[in-house]
Parts: sequence; C-alpha cells; structure tokens
Amino acid sequence: MSDTMTELSLTLSERHTADFEMIANGGFAPLSGFQNAADWERVCTEMRTAGGEYWPIPITLASDLDCAVGDVVSLSSDEGKPLGRLTVEEVFERDVKREAEQVYGTTDEGHPGVAAIYEEGARCLAGPIEADALPDHEDAFMRRYLTPEESRKAFAERGWKRVVAFQTRNPIHRAHEYLTKAALETTDGLFIHPLIGKTKAGDIPADVRMRCYEVLMENYYPPGRVILGVFPSKMHYAGPREAILHAIARRNYGATHFIVGRDHAGVGDYYGTYDAQKIFEQVDTEELGIEPLFFEHSFWCNECEGMASGKTCPHDSEAHVFLSGTKVREMLGNGERPPHEFSRAEVADILIDAYKED
Repeated sequence: MSDTMTELSLTLSERHTADFEMIANGGFAPLSGFQNAADWERVCTEMRTAGGEYWPIPITLASDLDCAVGDVVSLSSDEGKPLGRLTVEEVFERDVKREAEQVYGTTDEGHPGVAAIYEEGARCLAGPIEADALPDHEDAFMRRYLTPEESRKAFAERGWKRVVAFQTRNPIHRAHEYLTKAALETTDGLFIHPLIGKTKAGDIPADVRMRCYEVLMENYYPPGRVILGVFPSKMHYAGPREAILHAIARRNYGATHFIVGRDHAGVGDYYGTYDAQKIFEQVDTEELGIEPLFFEHSFWCNECEGMASGKTCPHDSEAHVFLSGTKVREMLGNGERPPHEFSRAEVADILIDAYKED
C-alpha cells in the first residue's frame, strides 16, 4: 500500500448541503448518513427505511465522484465551508424515473422536485457522515436557529406538553394565522417553523418571510405561547409524501402535533386538494410519533364577518375573500396592499417594500 493516499473531497450542491445539515443536526433522525440502495428501494415502495422506520422521500447523495467503498470523502457546503466527511459504504445507481413516479407521482420534468433529481443523475454515494460544522446562514436566520435538541429543551423549559408545529414556505396571511391560532387553542404552545432552504423560483425570499413572521409575532400572537424557529431543509414539492417528511422532522424537533393544510408542499396541479391529508390514512400515527391536525381551506367571510372554512361557514363563495398567489404578487408588484381581510397591513408593507427592492 502506498504511503500517500489520494484525499477525496466533494463540494455539495445547495440541495445536498441542506440534507447534510438536517442529518447532522438531528432533524432527519433516524438517518445518520446518506441512504443506500436498500433504503432507496424500500422508501420508494413502502415509505420506510431498510430498517423499518417510516421515511417517505429518499435522502441520497448523487455524485459522479470517482471513489470506492471504504473511501472517506471530505464534504464542503455549496459555499465552500468544510462540513465533515462521508465514509463510503456503497456506490449505487438509482432509477430516477421510478423515483419520480413513486415519490412525486409524476415523471413530468415541469415538476421542480422531479427536475431536480433528473439533473442530479442516477449515481449515488451512500454511507454515514461525521459533522464538524453546519452550513452558514444569514444572521436573520441564525438568531432564530434551534437544533432539535435545543427546541425540545425550549419547550420543556416553558412546560409545554402539547406543542403544535406549523410548516410554511410563504408569509403568513390571515388564513394561516387563523388555523395556527385554532390549533393553539387546544395545545400549550405553537412552533412556527418556516423552511429556509432552497425553494423554487418565484417563491418569496426567506429573509423577507422572516420579517413577516416576526412582525406578526410581535403584534398578534401571545409572546409566551409561540416560538419562531427556522427549518434549514430544502423543498421537494412532493406533496403528500413531503407532508409526512415534515411531520417526522417536527417530531424530532419536539412537536407533538403538526398542522397539515389543504395542499401541503404541493406545486401546480400535481396533487389533489387534500391528498396531503389523505396519505396519513396509510400510516400509524402512534408509530409515526406525532399527531397530524387537518385543516380545510380558510377564508374571510363578509357575512360571518371573520375567518371561516367550509366546516364553519354556511354562506356562498360570493361572500368569501380569496386571492390567488398570482393576484397577490401582481398587487404587491404594483405597490398595492392586499385587502385587510387577506393580509395584515404590517405584513403587506414588508412585502411591498421587498417587491420595490427587486
């Protein structure tokens, strides 16, 4: 054997950097590394790891790095920060078309999650990771950054036994505020946990969203009943399966309940309106370790003179205030504030300013 060994290194993509962080900080427990072929197979077909735990989306490391089983690969973030290392236990080829069909429900390259795995390619490196550091984030996020261990400790310090988590990748509008407060009525605390990893083009930038969450917390939520954190994962846009992934992650962060809306983690028209709720019929929530809370589409009703849903409002849709995302973006781009019934004025002001900066 030669006295000199080739030092292998790999700069992770932005998406893989997010996966490394979620594995390293404990948010993706029970994963301890990037998944192998047996995991990939069972996750795609059964939504379980090779070891039998619920897991709905493969977390694999696609790479064409020339390496072999037993090699140790130094890993850096997409920005070049040294993070740790991967011990290669397997190199395998995944069937990306099959993954697309089974996990995302479509092979259409127009789907951003499908397009991402097609671009990454089939060859994958699998094995455990060792983390020396986590990726860097902007100061606005780091002020709110909690690892799963830290969030569980924060809940315990407040005496919270029943904690409901809310996942979002958008600013919180009146409908979101309504359902989070409805959930808070029956729990001890609310964990607002916005995703700050990679999203698709056109989504509101994460730093702008953070300012929106903070102004809402200051003015409209009881300070002792809510914690704002950040979720450094990427978006897969896998709809129903991603709802389960988000629930598992929030279980790891210490939540006992998880809000699932009408189109959780969806994109376009790829999923049915309530598919993200129906998929929980396929899992044992006791084994999953977190209880989903299902909410219907909420809106302002002029007749009810407040927020409501199809479960609580008897009036025709003509009385309902609903704006599409496209319409809201158009209004913001024109410097127009969406109606009070749709968005708090403070949130609208932040968004209008952000659109002006663009």
